[in-house]
Amino acid sequence: MTASTRPLDGKVALVTGASSGIGEATAVALAGAGAAVAIGARRADRLDALAAKLRDDGARVLTLDLDVTDEAACRDAVRRTREELGGLDVLVNNAGVMLLGTIVGADVEDWRRMLSTNVLGLMYLTHAAIDGMVEQGSGDVVNVSSVAGRTARKGAGVYNASKWAVNAFSESLRQEVTTKGVRISLVEPGAVATELTDHITQPDARAASQRMYSEMTPLQAEDVARAIVYVVTQPPHVAVNEVLVRPTAQER
Repeated sequence: MTASTRPLDGKVALVTGASSGIGEATAVALAGAGAAVAIGARRADRLDALAAKLRDDGARVLTLDLDVTDEAACRDAVRRTREELGGLDVLVNNAGVMLLGTIVGADVEDWRRMLSTNVLGLMYLTHAAIDGMVEQGSGDVVNVSSVAGRTARKGAGVYNASKWAVNAFSESLRQEVTTKGVRISLVEPGAVATELTDHITQPDARAASQRMYSEMTPLQAEDVARAIVYVVTQPPHVAVNEVLVRPTAQER
C-alpha cells in the first residue's frame, strides 16, 4: 500500500487467536493497512513465524504468549501492547473454539472450554483495554462472533449460547461507550475454512460439520479479515456495529 492507502498508519492493534485462521489473516491485513500489531496466542512457534513475515513486510510487531482464559495474562497483554508499541487503538477479540455437539451426552469440559475462551476471555481482554480507550476518547473493539450468535440449531447449543453472550455483551458495552468516541463492533462469520472443525470432540458432530463445509465454498480467513479492516477504517463519526458475512451458498 502507498501512504495514502494505509489508513491505520500510526495506530496500534492487538489481535487474539493470531496463530492461525481469522486471527492470523487479520493481523496481516491490519499491518498491511499500516498498523503496528500485537499478536497473541498460545502457539509460540506459529506466532514467531507470523511475526517474522510481518516484520519482513515492514510492520512493527509484538508477540504475546497469551491464554485468554487467564485474566492476569489478558491485563498483561494490554499493558505490554501500550508500553512497547505506544498505545492501543484496535482490539480484535478473535480467540475462540467451536466444539459443536449435542447437549444430551455431552462432555461438559467442552462447555467449560467454550465459555472460558469465547465469553470470559473476550470479556477479560475488553475489560483490560476499555478504560484506556475511554480515556483517550477513541478506539475500536471488534468482537468476532458468529452466525451462531443469531440462529440456534440442534447440535450447537452451547456454542450458540457462547456467541449469543458475546452479542449481548457487545451491544450493552456499545451503549455505555459510544458517546465517548469508542466503537464496539460485531463481525459474525458463517462457515470459514479454518482449523475449528478439526477440534470438535464428538465424532458425529465433527463429521457433520466437515460434510457441510465440503458441500459449499466456505469463506476464507482473509474474507473475514477484510470485513474487520473495513469496520476499523471508517471515519470517526461512522460506527459499523454489526457485520454478518456468510458464504453465498450458506442457507442459515
